[in-house]
Amino acid sequence: MKLFSRKNKPQYGAVQSAPSGSCRLHPFSSLDRVSENAEMEMYKALREAVPVIDAAIEKIIRLVGEFELCSEDSACKAELESFAENVKVGPAAFGLKSFVWAYLDDLLTFGQAVGEMIPLSSGRGVYALYNADVGSVELQEGDSPLEIKVLSRGVGEDRELPFQELLLVSLLSPEAGSLRGTPILRGLPFVSSILLKIFGSIGKNFDRIGNIRYAVTYKPTEGSVVNPEERARVIASQWSKAMGDKNGVYDFVCVGDVGIKVIGADNQELECDVPIRHILEQIVSKLSIPPFLLGLSWSSTERMSSVQADILTSELEYFRSVLTPVIKRICSMHLRLKGVYAPFEVKWSNISLFDEVELANARKINAEAEKLERELEVKA
Repeated sequence: MKLFSRKNKPQYGAVQSAPSGSCRLHPFSSLDRVSENAEMEMYKALREAVPVIDAAIEKIIRLVGEFELCSEDSACKAELESFAENVKVGPAAFGLKSFVWAYLDDLLTFGQAVGEMIPLSSGRGVYALYNADVGSVELQEGDSPLEIKVLSRGVGEDRELPFQELLLVSLLSPEAGSLRGTPILRGLPFVSSILLKIFGSIGKNFDRIGNIRYAVTYKPTEGSVVNPEERARVIASQWSKAMGDKNGVYDFVCVGDVGIKVIGADNQELECDVPIRHILEQIVSKLSIPPFLLGLSWSSTERMSSVQADILTSELEYFRSVLTPVIKRICSMHLRLKGVYAPFEVKWSNISLFDEVELANARKINAEAEKLERELEVKA
């Protein structure tokens, strides 16, 4: 009896751009490439630490819009539609758009993105698409300055991946003669570090002043208490017990001249709104996103001007121009493996910011209405 049958073999090729086996990165591999890996980790941490940056990138991805695959050949169009809807992406996603949005996310965050096409073992089409971790691969110049070669990072020397024709590589605004793209977050770490310092100082001041502390003063009359120190310890113990009771209200009862004051009640409120707003303005201007699209409003009449709309539209068109060749290469590879050679096109939906503007204005009107209702309730 055969222990292994052909039925148990996978119906698709192996993923070559994923770190595995002897090529898996060791725990301290980042020390070998401090500058590049540290920069990528910094951009990841930046998105986690400053929510407005993460929200801006997600908004850009959504604003890039939808695309469809068109062909005058009916068989080719049907094959493309089926492929775009059902192609497997990574371990848990399906659809060409899922791959493209993840690809764009890496492109915006790190300035470069790497993907891979996984063909069926029979060679009759592309089975899956894989978004490679940009930290696990290395880009080098190929046989000529016009070619890019992808290597897998590992312990010791990097290993060149054998099937380069299945790999997808994109760089965002690369410098001349460089194989590294330009992340849209470049220039923000310094500004964001100042913002985080302000947030940290606000937290420290809240711990010192915002969290109310009490001063309990007991003034015994002369001759009324035999041991005033012992009486003070009892009062302190009972006060701590009263303030620390989380299950309900605990009454504090004492006899004599006892005074209770709030420590720091006369301190003025720390005004940090101006520097925070100034830093946020710099961040959102660097990302080319109007503030109110992120839930930020510098004034009650904030709206998207025609200049802002034109700038944002041009940015979105540029991102589309980077993604279109990747989509075409994936679909062309699938059609060739299927034996289909009919021409096709990638058509993007029209960029219209009208819905976003109206949605932002609706949120502003609702907020103003709620504020007015609260003011009327207070006056009543």
